[in-house]
Amino acid sequence: MGTTRIRRPQAPTAAERARSLAARSDGVSIVGTGTPAPVAVAVHHVAADGSATLLLDDHVPFLEHIRGAARGELPAMLEITDRAPVDLREPVRGLLWISGWLRIPDPAAARRSALTVAEIHPDPRLLDLGRGATLVRLDPNSAVLSDAEGTAALTPVELAAAQPDPFCRLERDWLRHLEESHPETFLALARHLPPALRSLAGARVRPLGVDRCGLRLRVETPTDDHDVRIAWPQPASTADQLRRQFGLLVGCPFRGLGTGR
Repeated sequence: MGTTRIRRPQAPTAAERARSLAARSDGVSIVGTGTPAPVAVAVHHVAADGSATLLLDDHVPFLEHIRGAARGELPAMLEITDRAPVDLREPVRGLLWISGWLRIPDPAAARRSALTVAEIHPDPRLLDLGRGATLVRLDPNSAVLSDAEGTAALTPVELAAAQPDPFCRLERDWLRHLEESHPETFLALARHLPPALRSLAGARVRPLGVDRCGLRLRVETPTDDHDVRIAWPQPASTADQLRRQFGLLVGCPFRGLGTGR
């Protein structure tokens, strides 16, 4: 008997997905440092190679662990959480762990780093640096991504060589708009689901994610969740191309994604 191979829809590479997750991350915490609980981060910025600039409140005892470490460096891991753009029963859709060494830069270097972060992601809490907050830097040596597409180990070089998805910072507003203003589109998209999912009793199709390769849907039933990727007819790199590809999937090539109408 022959073997039937199931062809998976095209998806961004693991490095691209990791870069996108870091760019739109909903939350970052420091784990694996010998502390009894994850350490909350007030402000964070993750660079292309996985290095991270973190702002911590001065009252966090963990800072003393860094200051007391040999050479002023402490091995640690960042846990970066990626949550779905809409309110789902199981909202976490991906995790990125970056392992490396934490250190506290000198005051002048800390101010320069804070200014660099402020240019990219302005956050008023950066003004607390030196006045109740301390800046910490993570120098990475490895990363691990886990999401619906699979699990992958990545190096800083691989991360730096990849680009985040062109829609990673826009998908949240687009998909929320679709679910709130055009829920009928998900009834139309249901025809692309595998037959076994289309026949599930009480199933509801929800938006889970969008990228240059396709659309991700969550099929919720009263007891289970099922994630499905549907590839665009052609990969998209601009908002106009994305609207066109989405319209082709829905069945109306003139339907806009995130147009507000």
